[in-house]
Amino acid sequence: MNKTSDMPGEFRVIEHTWIRLSDGCRLAARIWLPVDAEQNPVPAILEYLPYRLRDGTRARDALNHPYYAANGYASVRVDIRGTGDSDGVMHDEYLKQEQDDGLEVLKWIAAQPWCTGAIGMIGISWGGFNGLQIAARQPEELKAIITVCSTDDRYADDVHYMGGTLLNENLTWASTMLAFNSRPPDPEIEPDWRSKWLDRLEQTGFWQENWLEHQQRDQFWKHGSVNEDFSAIRCPVFAVGGWADGYSNAIPRLLEHLEVPRLGLIGPWGHTYPDQGVPGPAAGFLQESLRWWDRWLKGKETGIMDEPQLRAWMQDSVPPAAAYDERPGRWVGEDSWPAPGIESRRLTLEPGVLTSQPAGAEQELTVSSPLSVGQRSGKWFPYSWMPDLPTDQNADDLGSLVFETEPLAETTEILGAPVMNLEFASDRPVAHVAVRLSDVAPDGRATRVTYGLLNLTHLDSHEHPQELEPGRRYTARVQLNDVAQQFPAGHRIRVAISTNYWPIMWPAPEPVTLSVFTGASSFDLPVRAPRDSDRDVHVPMTPSGAPPLKVTQLSGGEHGKKITHDVATGVTTTEIFSDSGFSRMEDIGQVNRRYSLERYTFDEADPAVVRGENEFEFDLIRDGWRTRTVVRTSLTSTATHFNSYAELDAYIGDERVFSRTFSKVIPRRFL
Repeated sequence: MNKTSDMPGEFRVIEHTWIRLSDGCRLAARIWLPVDAEQNPVPAILEYLPYRLRDGTRARDALNHPYYAANGYASVRVDIRGTGDSDGVMHDEYLKQEQDDGLEVLKWIAAQPWCTGAIGMIGISWGGFNGLQIAARQPEELKAIITVCSTDDRYADDVHYMGGTLLNENLTWASTMLAFNSRPPDPEIEPDWRSKWLDRLEQTGFWQENWLEHQQRDQFWKHGSVNEDFSAIRCPVFAVGGWADGYSNAIPRLLEHLEVPRLGLIGPWGHTYPDQGVPGPAAGFLQESLRWWDRWLKGKETGIMDEPQLRAWMQDSVPPAAAYDERPGRWVGEDSWPAPGIESRRLTLEPGVLTSQPAGAEQELTVSSPLSVGQRSGKWFPYSWMPDLPTDQNADDLGSLVFETEPLAETTEILGAPVMNLEFASDRPVAHVAVRLSDVAPDGRATRVTYGLLNLTHLDSHEHPQELEPGRRYTARVQLNDVAQQFPAGHRIRVAISTNYWPIMWPAPEPVTLSVFTGASSFDLPVRAPRDSDRDVHVPMTPSGAPPLKVTQLSGGEHGKKITHDVATGVTTTEIFSDSGFSRMEDIGQVNRRYSLERYTFDEADPAVVRGENEFEFDLIRDGWRTRTVVRTSLTSTATHFNSYAELDAYIGDERVFSRTFSKVIPRRFL
């Protein structure tokens, strides 16, 4: 990290201020300002999140926001209503109230003596979502946004219902937010922290219940999905993400459908800002974002809009691994998207074979995958700094239909979304399918490149699904996640089809056998030929930023994933765990610890017996003050219902001051 260059100006920090909204609610804010901003007003950059500015994102904020202030911007970090030190209660993600509050925050910032009235919004994940959502409300103060690792589609391309299938990430994310929202305000900011905390605990809900009540794409999910009306966004958009993240697909869609100035940047990274990107190489994101802000908030010609509309990291072939320090590759660029130079190359499915030759006679192949298929899948939502990426696919492919090319005569590169055109029949009215694309090396190891899921009752619509007629033949279009990937000469391209993908995808209500008709089924690859112009694609590769926050690690942390199989019971368990250990933020004298555990089990003797569980613990400690919150959640199902459960306990010192359980039985609908 380059800690000193690119920060020419002096700045000051307002550690805490209240932004009072029209209904009396106060939002907590931290502000970084050029020292002379009151005399020489500057544009502002807003990051608006629920993740606790006081301690949750403090380390990251210390790198990013001072950088903007030193380069002539007011940088403002605000806790959303009901989170951190802000007043109120958060009742779910991306509600209209959150957007309404955001509009008021923009007006408040624009009215400050240190602000010119021009504002940009930046954010990763939640902040990337609400940047798009607030932009669609068209506030006059908002001149441009940078949205990182987010999506335009809250239903089919988020942590809830990928392709209409239920993700286990739905449980994990609900558990995460229950744990996040159960932490108290900071007594140094809010003297009445205890009563404010207990009131928030009393009103906090377990959001999984809401999300399971809405199993199809209804108005609940349309709200906040900007793909419902791309034309509502009228300010420039810079969309950023990583191939290892769960949110890469939105970037090509935004480039294709938005009507405003727009750029896309996709690197090899997981769910993180590119300057902290893992797998590497990390990029100089702050420098690149400054070019964007200078262009749209200050009117400077920085050359940012002369870059290709999409800059993407073309990943080289690598052996499978649960984590990578770096993904080798190179930058490529497209001046528009969809890119006219990308060829859709169709490969026909023949028994065991992917071929570009004319289709042979149709044959019917069947697959009924065990729940063990998916054990090498990694996480839907990888951060990539822990072992959460897919490993060798051969074990998963044993329970799948597999189709493979001959060894490639020449290197082949793809950029975009592969598509499976599947001719199939099902023996059950509700069925799911998972399709994976892998790079198979000459030694036989298979690295998953991308994948897609589809609830087959959603063939025509995520809003109005229909049960399948057993035995009837259908056509499904299964779009896999966008990716940029090289397949070297001598390697094989493999496609695998399965009816299960546990623990990423919740299984159908009863075991399914799919018939796949070869000869009629095909797979489309978005093939892109290398170009000399790619050598001119520029992305700064030396991260810059302010000096890191001083944090003292007081005890060791641990992160990992393990899969165990009990031979006596037939139960297989996947555990993903993360313990940060205790660490102290020296500038505020606070000690924090975060612990999480995800556990997913299935019984090979009874495929209906599956279970997802999550545990979270948060410790916040300062001299004379110690709190702890504990969350335990689970999801089980029968053929007809989901069973959602959660426990929340809160402690001051060793005294439990709050305890609550949540329990709800919810009917399954086409799922």
